[in-house]
Amino acid sequence: MYLKLRVLSNSSKEYIEKISEDTWRVWVKQPPINNAANTRILEIIREAFPGHSVRIISGHHSPSKIVSIG
Repeated sequence: MYLKLRVLSNSSKEYIEKISEDTWRVWVKQPPINNAANTRILEIIREAFPGHSVRIISGHHSPSKIVSIG
């Protein structure tokens, strides 16, 4: 399964919001420096989908990402 993410980094709170069936919005406290935001995004997605492997397919340097959950 693939999810389209829109990431908002440097947020005061961390949470995830489902926009549609395959589109989500994720807020993280970490800045987009040294892969900190991407690492936290993966942790949040793993918490939302326990027992699945999660990896970023595209958008490593962009606020719009595609994540694979398998």
